Parts: sequence; structure tokens; C-alpha cells
Amino acid sequence: MGIRRFLVCRDGNVAMIFAVCLLPLLVGIGAAVDYARLADARETMQNSIDATTLALSSEAASLSTSTLQTRALEIFNVNFPSGKVDSIAVSATYTRSNGANVSATATGSVPMTFMNIVGVSSKTVSVSSTSNWSTQHLRVALVLDNSGSMKDSGKMTALKKATKNLLSTLKSAAVEDGDVYVSIIPFNKDVDVGKDKYTETWLNWTDWEADSVNKTTTSTTTCTGRPKKCTTTYDTKINDHSTWTGCVTDRNKDYDVGIEAPVSANTKFYPEQYSDCPAQLTPLTYNWTTLDTAVDAMTPVGATNQTIGLVWGWQSLVSTSPLDAPVKDANIDYLDVVILLTDGVNTKNRWNGNGSSQSSDVDTRTSLACTAAKAAGVSIFTVLVMDGNATLLRDCASSSDQYFKLTSADQIITTFNTIGTKLSKLRIAQ
Repeated sequence: MGIRRFLVCRDGNVAMIFAVCLLPLLVGIGAAVDYARLADARETMQNSIDATTLALSSEAASLSTSTLQTRALEIFNVNFPSGKVDSIAVSATYTRSNGANVSATATGSVPMTFMNIVGVSSKTVSVSSTSNWSTQHLRVALVLDNSGSMKDSGKMTALKKATKNLLSTLKSAAVEDGDVYVSIIPFNKDVDVGKDKYTETWLNWTDWEADSVNKTTTSTTTCTGRPKKCTTTYDTKINDHSTWTGCVTDRNKDYDVGIEAPVSANTKFYPEQYSDCPAQLTPLTYNWTTLDTAVDAMTPVGATNQTIGLVWGWQSLVSTSPLDAPVKDANIDYLDVVILLTDGVNTKNRWNGNGSSQSSDVDTRTSLACTAAKAAGVSIFTVLVMDGNATLLRDCASSSDQYFKLTSADQIITTFNTIGTKLSKLRIAQ
């Protein structure tokens, strides 16, 4: 009887079952706690690595590979609480392709408390983040009126100061060499491309050689007989091209308002022995000392032809003869800009004008050049100082906020500061 009662008795079964299930239950609850800690650590790490890539975006371009790693770890540690993760490792890379990119990863191990019971002492957590931003490369042509009227009212003095300030701003906007290029195109009736270019094949010497200014006549007198009879012979020779002073005038119409490559006689540039040749132009460069020196060389002299200044400014932005700008990288976004400053009306070009009063024919050529440059994607700023054809300059600008009408020379300085700030903001858009 006692044995039968023992066999059918169920008292204490719950306790035994609980004892058997206790360990898995504890492990399950503990695992939930451990994984909650793991999820919290991962979220905190993700926030920290996101903050790291964002902070690095402002300095990565100027850091070496090893310094970039050091800075990444420093920034991460500032944002990540200590004690949550062991054996943290952070790495970062900076690349330039279709903009700029900073990528960073962080790994570490989170100690397991309850999972350790079943042999899992830690779990690895890994997070990554990428910061992308568009970095435009700037190519800026400063097309600056150097005609005789710029000597009045302190305009040239103000222009030189304003231009150097603008160059300083553009230099600051460049993180690496080549981020910002600048050309300087002083102009009056002509543009000076440099007298050392006299052997270049893109020059057409036809007009220069036909001009009597560029010819030298010598005479020889011979006397014979009694009574003496004397005869004089004259020998006219074209001066050597090396005597050219460097100025070029407008190309043949309609090449005068565009940048077609000078490959035929009809498309080449015409040297002119202009007595009021302006300072020599400076092609695109990021040598800021060279650019400052070019500004110092500017002198106000001669008549006004805004067309030739604008076209050579545009010409300086393209990778073709005669100025051969550096070839653009297909993986980089570029902003081509012309800043045209003038203090008066168009007075003379190769065909029209008297050099002192406004010429509507020259205005027409300027308007055509403006339209063509904008159609090619060039962003044009125009600055009219005190006097000039306001309608022409306003319509030439790419937008209403890129046209400036100044009433005093001192405003050149503040206006160039405004333009410089705007270009700096356009270069980096995060």
C-alpha cells in the first residue's frame, strides 16, 4: 500500500520542474538584459561615429592619413561615454570623387554578464558612418577695366585694394591647391597677352604687317658724274615681330564674341601695336603672389572695349589655346565665374568708336559675348562704377543679384567683399 501511494503521489512536482527550468529561465532573462545593453551601446556608438564624420568633414582635406586616424579617435572619444565598450578601434578615410567623402567605422566588444554563464563572455559591436558634401572647384576670371577714366575719383586705387581683398577671400576658400583658380584680365580697347608670345601660331599678323607703324623705311642716296647727279632709293621693311608690345585687338566677327579655337587664319587673334596697351593678363593660377603682383601692375590708360575683356576672361576659363586652362577632372564639380568691372561706356573696338563717346556698335558686341558666355554655363557678375551703360551691364549679369551699380569708388571694396563671400558659400554646400 505504501509503495502504491508513493508512486501515485504528485506533491512537489512544481518545485522539481521549476528547479529544472530555472537555469534556462535565468539565461533567457539575462540574455535579454545583455542584449539590451548591447543595443544601447550600438546606438550610442552610432551617434558618436556620426558626430565624428560630421566634425571631420571640416578638416579632413588638410590632414595626413595618420593624422586623420588620430583625429577620428579623439573626436569619437569626446562623444562616446567611457565604460560601455571595451577595446574600441576607430578608423577613417577621406576621398574626393563627385564631391568629398569622409567614412569612419568603430568597433568594440561589450562584456556579457548573464550570457557568460553559457560561455559567451562578450559580443562585438561595429558601426559605420559616411559624410558626403559637394565641393565645387572655383575658376574665377577677374575682368577689370584699366581704361584711362579709371584714374579718376580714386577708382584704380580702390580697385586694387578690393581685388587683393577678394583674392585673400578666395585663397581662404581653398582647402587644397587647385580648389580655386583665378585669372586677371586687365582691359581697355585691347588686351595684353604678353609680347613674348610673338612666335605663337594662334596669332594672325596680317593687319600688323600692313600697318605703316610697323614698318621701317631706310634711304640710300647715290651721286655720280659731273655735274653730280644724285638718286635716292627707299627700302621699306616690315619690323620684326619681336618688336610687338603684346596687345591684341578683336578677332574677326563673329569669332570676336566667342572662344572658338584659333586654328584658321579667320579665327586667329590679331596683334596690334597699341600705344596704350594695358597691363599683361594673368592666366588661371593659384599662385596668390603672382596674382597680387598682377594687380600692382595695373595702370589706367586708353579707350574702353568691354567685349574684348569679357571674351578673354571667358577664354581664360577653358582648356584650349591660347591660354590653356588646366584640364577639368570629370569627377569634380566646377563653377566658372567672370567678374566684369567697368567704370564707363564702350568707346572703341577694332571697327567702331572714336575712343571718347559711347558706341552702340561696341555695345552690341558686348551683349552678344555676354549671351554666349552665359549659354556656355559661365556665371557672370557685373559691377558698374559710377558711370556707364547700366542696361547693358544689368542684362549681362547672370541674375539680378549679380549686378552691382556703384555710386562711389569706395563701394568697389565692399562690393568685392560681398562677391567673395557669396563665392565662398557657393563653393562648399554641406
